[in-house]
Amino acid sequence: MILDELSGDSIGVIANTQGVHGIAVIGSLGKGYTSNGRANTVTVFDLKTNKTLTEIKTGQNPDAIFYDDYSKKVFTCNGRSSDATVIDPATDQVIATIPLGGKPETAVSDGNGNIFVNIETTNEVIQLNANSLKVEKRWKLDGGEEPTGLSIDRSTKRLFVGCGNKLMLVLDAVSGKTLAKLPIGDGCDGVTFDQTLKRAFASNGEGTITVVQETGSNKFDVIQTVKTENRGRTITMDQKTHHIFLPSLGSATAGTFHVLEVGE
Repeated sequence: MILDELSGDSIGVIANTQGVHGIAVIGSLGKGYTSNGRANTVTVFDLKTNKTLTEIKTGQNPDAIFYDDYSKKVFTCNGRSSDATVIDPATDQVIATIPLGGKPETAVSDGNGNIFVNIETTNEVIQLNANSLKVEKRWKLDGGEEPTGLSIDRSTKRLFVGCGNKLMLVLDAVSGKTLAKLPIGDGCDGVTFDQTLKRAFASNGEGTITVVQETGSNKFDVIQTVKTENRGRTITMDQKTHHIFLPSLGSATAGTFHVLEVGE
C-alpha cells in the first residue's frame, strides 16, 4: 500500500508482494523494489503507475532490502538461506548471491564501497566489499545479542546497532571497535539515523522509540524515550522534515494497520 506522506491517504497498491518486508526506491530510474518474504522474490514496480514491471527470484525469505548509491546495486538480506541477493537495477538481473554465514537482518552502506550487515544468529556485524561482493570483515558484538536494527553516520563512520537484549551498540565502522553501549526498549527491530540532528532512533516492539544523541564522534547519550504503540517496531525517517514513520497494528481492526508519524 502507498500512502501520501502529507495526508496519510491511501493512493495506490503494489500487487504481487506476498509477505512483503521492505522497499527500496530508485528515483533516478523511476523504479521501486519490494522484498517478498513468502514468495522469495523481489517485485519491481513503476513509481509513476505502481504497475509491476517484473519479478526477480531471490534467496529464501528476503527481509531487508536497500539500494546502495555507491555500487548502484540493490541488495536483499535473505533470512532463511543466510545470504544476500545482489540485483543490477539497470537490467533487473541477479548478478551475485553472497553467503553470509548466518541470518542477516539489515544492511547499510557508507557510500564508499563498504556495506555493513547485522547477522542475528551469530551476534555479528559483517563488512562486505561492494566491488568484489565478498565478505571482508566479521566483528563479534561486545555484549550485543540478536542484532536487528542498523544505521550509520557516514560523516563520523559510526554504526548504530539495535540488539534484542535491550542494548544499542555504537561501533567504529573502520575498526569494528565498540564505542558505546546504551539501554533501549524491548523488542527492537529497526534503527534510523538523522544525519542533520545527529540522532539515532531505535523502534522497540514494546511501544517506544529510544532516542540517542551523538554529541561527538565518541560521545553518545540516551536523551529521550518516546511512547508509541505496542508492536510498532519498524521505522523509517524523512531526512528533510526529521519526522519518523512506524507501521503499527496497535489497536487496529483485524486485517488492518496504521502508520504513526512522530516529530517534534
